[in-house]
Amino acid sequence: MNGHVIRIERVSPRKGAVEEPELTTRGYRLGDPAHGRRKHHAEHAVYVKSLDDAAVLIGKGFSLWMVAEGKRASLIAPSSLRIVRSDKSEAH
Repeated sequence: MNGHVIRIERVSPRKGAVEEPELTTRGYRLGDPAHGRRKHHAEHAVYVKSLDDAAVLIGKGFSLWMVAEGKRASLIAPSSLRIVRSDKSEAH
């Protein structure tokens, strides 16, 4: 897991949609697995400021809210996400 996270994408995106991690004024929004079937509730949201921080939490089982233009945000399971990192040789 070397390199800076440049993108987090959905393994199987919704047809015709380009989905990206939802970025709110508080940061990227994730669902805490400790809350089980209620992790999608607003009071259980966890916010991080960077994709690198989001990737760490995804590695710990957190789900990520993804959004596409004209579509409602969806909570995506970590097993359905792909983390794309920069080549470690490009890192400064």
